[in-house]
Amino acid sequence: MKLIVIESPGKRETIQKYLGKDYLVMSSKGHVRDLPQKTFGVDLTKNFEPKYEILPDKKSVIEDIKEKAKKADQVLLATDPDREGEAIAWHLAYCLGIDPSSKCRIVFNEISKSAVEKALLSPRPIDLNLVDAQQARRILDRIMGYKLSPILCKKIRPRLSAGRVQSVALRLVVDREKEIEKFVPEEYWNVNVLLKKNNQSLTFKSALVEYKNKKVKLTKKEEVDSVLENLKIASYIVSSLKKTKTKSKAPAPFTTSTMQQDALNKLNMSLKRTTQAAQQLYEGIELPNEGKIAFITYIRTDSVRISDDAVKMAREHILTKYGEKYLPKQPNVFHVKENAQDAHEAIRPISLARTPESIKDIAPSDAYKLYKLIYERFVACQMAEAEYDNVTAQIKANECTFKSVGKTLTFAGWTGAYKVVESVEKDEKEENTKLPSLEEGEVLNLVEIKPEQKFTKPPSRYTEATLVKAMEEKGIGRPATYAPTVTVLASRQYTEKDGKYIKPTELGRSVTGFLENYFNKMINVTFTAYMETKLDEIAENNLEWQKVIDDFWKSFKDLLVNANFKAYVSPKPEPIETDILCDKCGHKMVIREGKYGKFLGCSNFPNCKNIMPYNEPTAPKGICPECGKEVLQKKSKKGKIFYSCSGYPDCKFMSWDIPTGEKCPECGAYLVKKGKKIICSNSSCKYVKE
Repeated sequence: MKLIVIESPGKRETIQKYLGKDYLVMSSKGHVRDLPQKTFGVDLTKNFEPKYEILPDKKSVIEDIKEKAKKADQVLLATDPDREGEAIAWHLAYCLGIDPSSKCRIVFNEISKSAVEKALLSPRPIDLNLVDAQQARRILDRIMGYKLSPILCKKIRPRLSAGRVQSVALRLVVDREKEIEKFVPEEYWNVNVLLKKNNQSLTFKSALVEYKNKKVKLTKKEEVDSVLENLKIASYIVSSLKKTKTKSKAPAPFTTSTMQQDALNKLNMSLKRTTQAAQQLYEGIELPNEGKIAFITYIRTDSVRISDDAVKMAREHILTKYGEKYLPKQPNVFHVKENAQDAHEAIRPISLARTPESIKDIAPSDAYKLYKLIYERFVACQMAEAEYDNVTAQIKANECTFKSVGKTLTFAGWTGAYKVVESVEKDEKEENTKLPSLEEGEVLNLVEIKPEQKFTKPPSRYTEATLVKAMEEKGIGRPATYAPTVTVLASRQYTEKDGKYIKPTELGRSVTGFLENYFNKMINVTFTAYMETKLDEIAENNLEWQKVIDDFWKSFKDLLVNANFKAYVSPKPEPIETDILCDKCGHKMVIREGKYGKFLGCSNFPNCKNIMPYNEPTAPKGICPECGKEVLQKKSKKGKIFYSCSGYPDCKFMSWDIPTGEKCPECGAYLVKKGKKIICSNSSCKYVKE
């Protein structure tokens, strides 16, 4: 019997089924050994020697694997095919007494029978360069987290944390918010005309592009009035027609980040939902009469490379389903970006024979939708270019020149399988319009002149997808860290959601401000990207991991000393008085900040030491019928929800139901929402409306 140790329990059943009774597949359930949970665990005086411990909840797991390993003819470590997986294999080898230089390691990029069987034919030693790269990352993060977080707790408030990647991602969010706040809108005007040909009902839009032979830029109404005056008695004549043909190339297959971005933009799926669905598809979904079946290749990748077998599979599928015209003469090849690890393939289906439709009624909804997206993107990546006919018409009207652009799809190509979501704001795009057949010198009929006042817009806040995209473009983190980084910012209450957008909290801004003042040399985009390249060099056997840590520590320790002794200590915020009365002495309760966040304490402290939980008021729920201000949802000391005027204490209005701000047409009392109905707050009045 041969023992195969994998990382995730989710794929154990699938691999066991492929290998049969001569193999036993066991799961380590992730990491088994790590730096200590409650102590620093890195000896700064002994070349950064780490002290590893078996994780408390993995001791029984290791004992079980050890027992089976003693009886096995061979033990093979088949953890995930990345640096972290390599490090887990190394820790397992240590725990099981396996020589890491022996051929004990196998890897596969997809959980298919053929991939697993192929991996068994070529076991190799554990790659210690990959292990060292992961070890260096872990120690770097431990040094920064353990040394920096206590200073934040001391200088700002308790229970704060900082991280090498998370703090830079937070800075991106804060810097964007500052850009938005500093932004000053500038006025500009668009002038469009609606035109049509004689005896035709089709109208089309044309935009003003030149005025008096100069490129137009209208910034105030006086300039617009001058243009409109010029157009009063104008004839609209087609002055030039330009017809061209254009092509668009197929998009590359998905990487981790592009999959996350498209899942949000197309499916409105958060990073968390996308990650969970992708994990299900990679590990396997239970199918009737087949058991657990895996659908896609490994999900943490920054590569757009696909195997020769996968290219062949895609081309055969395209030829069969779409026809020869949709198949390019040579396979499409995509450029792998310079800083990509390129350890394994792009994300793709294992088999195109398993269509999305075949699992629509079986798989969880998110898994089905994500699989459809991955499937269609992969097929499209090997399809022919899409082709378009383009017509650009220039129309003269006195001293004004208007332009209309028509773009018609003449051959769908890859767009027949996959549609790209436009990322550019609609107002900023050159608008495509449907044009009638036009000829130079033709006179057109004016239907309407449409001047439109506009204002420039500030940059948008990040969404989860655009923050991941920014992190990838700037070289911050790697595929496995994108989703956890964005998630931890929210869990630490450094960021919050405004609809789908991410904005920093006051706490997030305070933390970023402090780090900018005292750790700007290292907590910035440039340095973080530089450290990622150094980790890559360790993985490629070009650099010793201890030297990378040493260079970092020499600079970082000086910043720590400076911040610890010179940094300003934030004063404790003044308590905020509430309208809640202390149930022990009758004084008003106040909002205070403590080690675990906000709480209610008696204003009569220290004579009365009563405290109660504090619940943040929610967003405005209604309109105060007495003063017109917003009404907030609150909780009483007994946990009952009520609605109170935000103008307290000047206005003491409160209600157990949500006030609409309107008066009852029958008795004059204020109206409230009750379920799906609006009723009168006067119990003796029977007024009701849907």
